[in-house]
Amino acid sequence: MDPQETLPLDPEALIGLWEFLMAEGALLWRQAMRPWTSYQIGIIVTVFLLAWGLRALIRPRYSDWLRSRENWPKWRLRIGLIVQRRMRMILFVAMIWVAYLVMKELTWTYRSLLLRVAANLSTAWLFIAFATRLIANPALGVAVRYGAWTWATLSILGWTDEAESTLESVAITMGETRLSLWLIIKAVVVMAVLLAMARLMAGASAASIRRNTAISPSMQVLAVKVLQVILFGSAFFIALKSVGVDLTGLAVLSGAIGVGLGFGLQKVVSNLVSGIIILLDKSIKPGDVISLGETFGWIESLGARYVSVVTRDGKEFLIPNEDLITGQVVNWSHSNDFVRLDIHFGTSYQDDPHEVRRIAIAAAQSVNRVLSHKPPVCHIIGFGDSSVDYVLRFWITDPTGGLTNIRGNVFLALWDAFQANGISIPFPQREVRVLKDAETAAPIMD
Repeated sequence: MDPQETLPLDPEALIGLWEFLMAEGALLWRQAMRPWTSYQIGIIVTVFLLAWGLRALIRPRYSDWLRSRENWPKWRLRIGLIVQRRMRMILFVAMIWVAYLVMKELTWTYRSLLLRVAANLSTAWLFIAFATRLIANPALGVAVRYGAWTWATLSILGWTDEAESTLESVAITMGETRLSLWLIIKAVVVMAVLLAMARLMAGASAASIRRNTAISPSMQVLAVKVLQVILFGSAFFIALKSVGVDLTGLAVLSGAIGVGLGFGLQKVVSNLVSGIIILLDKSIKPGDVISLGETFGWIESLGARYVSVVTRDGKEFLIPNEDLITGQVVNWSHSNDFVRLDIHFGTSYQDDPHEVRRIAIAAAQSVNRVLSHKPPVCHIIGFGDSSVDYVLRFWITDPTGGLTNIRGNVFLALWDAFQANGISIPFPQREVRVLKDAETAAPIMD
């Protein structure tokens, strides 16, 4: 057996890479020693120093001018900031192109070749720097920026074929599978591009779905999530297929992973399925006001594993989807926004019940959130030990505004109305009488 076959990494590939780098370095050194090359290098350094000095002079004035643009839209201000940060490169690109065009007219073409390369490289780098600023994720933006700079440099210098063959020779062999460095880089780039396109398409489609008022909020969430799964899944598998990865083994692996998930992640899978059921049956949707146990609040968002419920005191509860399926949930705004609230109170037996009912209804109607087209009602529900007992019922349409505060406002209106009309609210009283002719307790016998 060949000893090299037992090694996953081919040592000849590393030797070839080293020889390629040394040969290119020697070629660059010989080119740099030529007289006209030295002159061009001096011109490039001079242009760079001029760009540095002009940036120091222009940037403070430009910064003050940019701060005065208060009415500009955000995207224009963002471009202005990018120009401010890349001002030195912009000045360098402009002046190096002027120097190259002047040298091209004054002397032979080969005496301005290095200036042309520098102008092309700096222009490509400047364009990539501007383009990658549009990427929201900072880490992804840095990776794309340096990757694009490397590819642009190799393309302008004409080293793409040599770099590709060198990266292809650096490979790891595992059985019949050969995984080269070029294949890994190509897979990462293709997958990053496809995932970025899928993200843009998903964002645009989600915005269009949310603007469609004919679709219920729960179905909007379901449609957006299904669309995201389809787009990102398609991008992942297309990227693997485009670089030559065999998906047969991946299908077998995914089946084994599915079996493991079924046994080890039952709760997670149950929450995922429960989330889909919630979206399909439209039992709850974003904006609904629900009560689950001691938790009362409105639904902020529907997730794949949990539902976010925000309470009146600002707490955000992440309730598993399974609890909403198996537990008893009070949805205050499921079919409509009407919510009826009851208030119990009592008055003295000396007060006219007809007058008490009229005053209570008028007091409830004076509160802002109480509906007037569904007027409050007041009924006698019993004769207690110390008072005549009543129930006051009224309707609201904004449970997200709170229930305790509206009850408190109605109680306060009742208090003011009863005080103004002489209605008394009794409290339990007990009278103890001592009888003088009570028999003396029998003596205790030994």
